Amino acid sequence: MAKRIKLAEVEWEIMEGIWNHGGQVTVREIQDLLYPKAEKAYTTTQTIMNILVTKGFLKRKKIGMVNFYTPKVSRDLAAQHEARTLASRIFNGSMGALATYLVDSGELSAEELQKLKDLIAAKEQQGVNV
Repeated sequence: MAKRIKLAEVEWEIMEGIWNHGGQVTVREIQDLLYPKAEKAYTTTQTIMNILVTKGFLKRKKIGMVNFYTPKVSRDLAAQHEARTLASRIFNGSMGALATYLVDSGELSAEELQKLKDLIAAKEQQGVNV
């Protein structure tokens, strides 16, 4: 992701559908997957997917009369960028401060806290500073 471009909420929604679908998708496939009751117009979905091409998140390839889209950016990379942007804007760039906030917020379940503890323990065993 060469460009530092933020995804709007609806763009995230569509990218999630594409990442979860895996591989090449058409506008129709994403439309049917995400908006089976036509909650958004087909042309709206198509426009958003074309914007995602312009932003560098998708690649478009025309085969016959149909455009096929594939992700150029992984979900992990996009999430990492969003987390860094959040940390930069709100926590002076400190990922530790962001993590501390999340733990202290009371928003994490006991299961999520245990997963964090397990992750930290695994990183420590690998010799990674946490």
